[in-house]
Amino acid sequence: MQLTESHRQYWAKNLRITAILLGLWFVVTYVVAYMARDLSFTFFGWPFSFWMGAQGSLIAYVLIIVYYAHYMNNLDKEHGCAEEVED
Repeated sequence: MQLTESHRQYWAKNLRITAILLGLWFVVTYVVAYMARDLSFTFFGWPFSFWMGAQGSLIAYVLIIVYYAHYMNNLDKEHGCAEEVED
């Protein structure tokens, strides 16, 4: 199967957003949680490092997923491969 220029652009954008969001996931998972233990202030009554590990990272993961889904829906529409909604 021969790839068209539209397919190449679609996959280039798909790979780029995936790499960016995986980089953001890595920063949230490892870098922020590791560096937060050096911060010695409380946030909503809990140490900031605990809050980042228990709550902040989960919020960031959900935001990453929501953004990815929204971006891919728009990308699918832009390149004409969006799913049809049946009634």
